[in-house]
Amino acid sequence: MNSFFPTEDTIAAIATAVSPGQGSIAVIRISGSSAIEISKNVVHIPGMHHWDTHKVLYGHVTEASQQKNIDEVLILIMKGPRSFTGEDVVEIHCHGGIISVQKILERILESPNVRRAEPGEFSQRAVLNGRLSLTQAESISELISARSRKAAELAMNGIEGNIQTTIQSIRQRLLDQLTEIEARIDFEEDLPNLEEKNVKNEISAIRKDISKLIDNAKKGTWVRSGLKVALTGKPNVGKSSLMNRLSKKEKAIVTDLPGTTRDLLESEIVLEGIPVTFIDTAGIRETENIIEQIGISRTQQALNQADLIILIFDYSKGWTKEDEAILKQIPTINPLLIVGNKSDLKSNHSFENEKNNILDKENLVIISAKTGQGENDLINYLLELCGSSQIHGLEIALNERQLDLAKSAQESLENIDKVFNEKLPWDFWTIDLRQAINHLGELTGDDLTESLLDNIFSKFCIGK
Repeated sequence: MNSFFPTEDTIAAIATAVSPGQGSIAVIRISGSSAIEISKNVVHIPGMHHWDTHKVLYGHVTEASQQKNIDEVLILIMKGPRSFTGEDVVEIHCHGGIISVQKILERILESPNVRRAEPGEFSQRAVLNGRLSLTQAESISELISARSRKAAELAMNGIEGNIQTTIQSIRQRLLDQLTEIEARIDFEEDLPNLEEKNVKNEISAIRKDISKLIDNAKKGTWVRSGLKVALTGKPNVGKSSLMNRLSKKEKAIVTDLPGTTRDLLESEIVLEGIPVTFIDTAGIRETENIIEQIGISRTQQALNQADLIILIFDYSKGWTKEDEAILKQIPTINPLLIVGNKSDLKSNHSFENEKNNILDKENLVIISAKTGQGENDLINYLLELCGSSQIHGLEIALNERQLDLAKSAQESLENIDKVFNEKLPWDFWTIDLRQAINHLGELTGDDLTESLLDNIFSKFCIGK
């Protein structure tokens, strides 16, 4: 973003996804003092019409010579401050695709006093003009990128101001404590004594509320970003078959030949509101095939980056030395689920004869990717590991930026314990209280800085 304050420029951008052959309509958004004048110059509307606010007009966008039409369009007029940005806004609804949309935008950008919008600039102007709070603007971006119904629900709660209200309430409680303390510093002789223990108890209660928000933010991360689950094991144990079974799609080629999967394949499903991405990896074994070696190398990378690892073995053949060797290569920091596949095949193998009976492991599920036997047990285990039961009552969840500031506020309040224990004067209490209040003010946007806005809105999509 070029400036902390809205510029006098009128800005324009395509506000909808653009793809060839996809989408029946597209929207081009124009915002600024020249939005209506520019629109009048590029659109020909037959007859006499008044460009009144919150009115829809019909016409054609024409080339500069006005000899040819570019597209048939609808014009939506929203004069400030009753618009998304608080400025005059015009939306041109044209046919979808690529060519006509781009030609209309180019036609608009030929006008003086207009430029292409930066990422998130419409939302930034909405915040600066008081149409949206900072957390509401962030929630709009999260709603656009939501990958599950629960993620969309959390984003909508943010748009409705639930995050803003919650944080501002906590911040006001801290301000009340700071006001009481500063009053004692300035007018100690004229006011009754302030009990340190009472102040500390209130601050401890506030810390608990912030801690709850921090814990919920972690659950919100699962909902927004989802979990990555890597499927690993020897070649031909049914990793690809299991992924196809869980995703209900034939994403991976399945054959009886070992080493069929040479690269990483991904498929996503949503389990109880949490997006889960399954990564089908190359089977791990000793091989001279260079391509397969590359696939195995990528498997190791995927295991290190996964939130959960599923180690699959052939149940019909039993737990082998190769399976045990793969188990030892799996990062111990990751949660692990062991899956015995091909339970539908007849087996003469006796697990009881093994030195370390695999059936004794608590993290074991027996399934058949072919018939679906045991699939529900596997899904229930995954849901338990995902913590799905913990997100049902989740109403708000801070994003990464907000979470970092909440943690900083929490740390500042924790420092007050030391001040209390050492019986330091009230002046020392105010230092940490002010820091916590400032962190929460930055979270809600009550304390705005240019670098803060630039960093936040640069991550938005263009046109939003």
